[in-house]
Amino acid sequence: MSEEKTRVDFNAPQSLVERADRAADLLDVSRTKLLIDAIQDELADLTNDEEFRARLEQAYYDGRADYQTIEDLLGTEAAMRLKLLRDSIDRTPPEPVLDDELPSDDEFYEGKVETWSDSDESA
Repeated sequence: MSEEKTRVDFNAPQSLVERADRAADLLDVSRTKLLIDAIQDELADLTNDEEFRARLEQAYYDGRADYQTIEDLLGTEAAMRLKLLRDSIDRTPPEPVLDDELPSDDEFYEGKVETWSDSDESA
């Protein structure tokens, strides 16, 4: 199954285009193939860069990047981890509410409250 393609048109310095054309000729590939490979390599480098990952994660937490963007750049596992973390940050944990007061130690331990001593019993 072939991935859908999108035509991209951009301006680049003429000297860079000429260098790309010479490299593509030497590699016996099209300029398009050379540029696609270069973009893929750069994206792979970025997704392994800790600073980029931190910026991307912050953008997700701030709502400037959506789940699909994270999944496309970092993969499903990392996207799911960030989603779970963000969901847990947004959630307010419920406060426990007691119907009565806490029982005393004697009531809780049924009168058998253990005490700890710092004596060395093996001596």
